[in-house]
Amino acid sequence: MKNRWQIATSAGVLASVWCGVADLLSLVTWIGFLGCSTYFAQTKIGLKGVLMSWQTNLSGVFWAWLIISASSYFASPYFGYLFTGLATAAMCLQASSKRLSFIPGAFIGCCTTFALNADIAQIIPALMGGALLGYLMTLGTQLLIKLSAQKKMIMLTNIGKSIKKSIA
Repeated sequence: MKNRWQIATSAGVLASVWCGVADLLSLVTWIGFLGCSTYFAQTKIGLKGVLMSWQTNLSGVFWAWLIISASSYFASPYFGYLFTGLATAAMCLQASSKRLSFIPGAFIGCCTTFALNADIAQIIPALMGGALLGYLMTLGTQLLIKLSAQKKMIMLTNIGKSIKKSIA
C-alpha cells in the first residue's frame, strides 16, 4: 500500500483526538469509529462521502427505530421478526436511490441503534462525527503526503547542489 506511513500517522493521531473529543462531549466512542468505517467503506470521496455516510447510516437508524417502535405494540416477538424482515428488505430496496446506495451504511446505522436500544441522542452525533473523522483522516493523509513530497524535493535539490560543488 502506497503512503502507508502517512495513512497510519494521520489515522493514529486523529483516532486519539476522536477518543478525547468523544469523552469530552460524552459521545460513544465506538459508534464514531463505525461512522468513520462507513466513510472509508463507501466509494465517494470528500464531502460527498461524508454525506453518503450520513444518509445511509441515518436511514439505518430510522429503520431500527421503526422496528423497535412497531414491535413494542405487540406482545409476541414474531411481529418483531416480521418488522425486521420488512425493514431489511426496505434497506436493500432504498439503495435504488443514489443517495442511499451504500447498503452496508444502512445496516451499520441499524445495528448501532439496536445495540443502544434506540438511544438516538447517543447514536446520531457519534455516527455523524465519525464520518467527519474519516474525512479529516483523508485530509491529514493528503497533507502528510504533500509534506513528504516537498521534503524529498528539498533533499534532491540539496544533493544536486552538493554534486555541483564537488564537480566545480
